[in-house]
Amino acid sequence: MTKFFTAAIVAALTSTSPLLALAQTRILDGDTLEVDGTVYRLNGIDAPEHGQKCGKWSCGKEATDTLVNLAEGRAVECDAITKDGYGRTIATCHANGIDLGAEMVSQGMAWAFVRFTDVYVSQESEARSARRGIWSGNYQTPWEFRDEQWKNGDPLAPEGCPIKGNISENGRIYHAPWSPWYRRTKINTAKGERWFCSEAEAKEAGWRQPYWH
Repeated sequence: MTKFFTAAIVAALTSTSPLLALAQTRILDGDTLEVDGTVYRLNGIDAPEHGQKCGKWSCGKEATDTLVNLAEGRAVECDAITKDGYGRTIATCHANGIDLGAEMVSQGMAWAFVRFTDVYVSQESEARSARRGIWSGNYQTPWEFRDEQWKNGDPLAPEGCPIKGNISENGRIYHAPWSPWYRRTKINTAKGERWFCSEAEAKEAGWRQPYWH
């Protein structure tokens, strides 16, 4: 069942008239959240995908739950940096002043995404030394996991287009091959369901990523 919560975000209508507004925050996975309809991808980190396992440990679910615990009930503020190729806003986000990206890496719930920035390398080094979370074993990185799942998508999918655009009572939701619901989701084109070749294409067509919390 989808779980969402309300976080307080401080907003100023004018320089002399501050307002405490309540914004709806949803957690999409361990490195992505939605605040007031804007999807933010946390800068500098890559967390296990929600459906990813590290051995027998459901590391992806725990990463998602960790971000929920860090953000829930707190004032969430995101400073936008740029856009990625999936229509998400890359941002540094804080919850009551806590840098969410830094905390996820420090707790061993995400890798420092050094392919793009070294901003959290020191936190990763400390978490690795302490063998926290993902550093407690030799686990597959999320980028390796995504690549593997993409190559092993549904055999019914058109070549190069394995993303499933499902329509249900929860709306138009797309499932990438690394989604835990991917295998059980069937596409019925007669209902308007369809295949997508990228997440960006799915978003552009009006489908959204699943909310896990």
